[in-house]
Amino acid sequence: MPYEPPPEIAGLSLAELAQAVEDRRLPPVEQWSPAHVGESHMTVHADGTWSHDGSPVTRPAMVRAFASLLTRDEDGTYWLVTPQQKLSVEVEDAAFVATDMTARDGALAFRLNTDDIVIAGPDHPLTARGDADTPAIYLAVRRGCEARLNRSTYEQLALVADDGWQVESSGETFSLVPG
Repeated sequence: MPYEPPPEIAGLSLAELAQAVEDRRLPPVEQWSPAHVGESHMTVHADGTWSHDGSPVTRPAMVRAFASLLTRDEDGTYWLVTPQQKLSVEVEDAAFVATDMTARDGALAFRLNTDDIVIAGPDHPLTARGDADTPAIYLAVRRGCEARLNRSTYEQLALVADDGWQVESSGETFSLVPG
C-alpha cells in the first residue's frame, strides 16, 4: 500500500516545510549558564513517552515544552536547561521518535512525536545503527539530540531508498545500512 503523508504536511512544498521549521522559535538554551545543576527525575522512554518519578507525563504540550529545553552534551548526558537551572534527564534510546515522513522536492521531511518537522540534510543527517537483523535509523534533530525512526517511518523511508539502500535529501546521500 503506498504511503500517504499526513494532511498537515501533505500539501506543503519543501520551501513551506522549511519555513515552518524556521518559524518554530526555540528557547536559546545555548546562551544560558544556570548556577543550579541537579537531577530532574525525568525519563524519556524508548517509545518517546516521558515520565517524572515513574509517572507518565500525559499532556502533549508539557512534553513539547520539555523537549524544547532539551540538550545533550559531548559526553552524552541529556539536560533540561532553563535560565535558572540545568537538570539531567535519563534518555533510554533517543530523545525523539520520528513518526511520519514525506519525500518532496528532493528532500525528506520527518514529523516527530513532538510535532516538530525536521528536514534531513547536512545539518540533520540520517545515521544507520544496529546490524542487518535489527537496523535502527536515527535523525539528528538539534543540540546533540536525535530521533529514532519508528517502524512505520522506517518502512516509509525504505520505499524511497534506491537498490543500494541509500536515500538522498537536501543534496546529501545517506546509507540505510548499518556500518
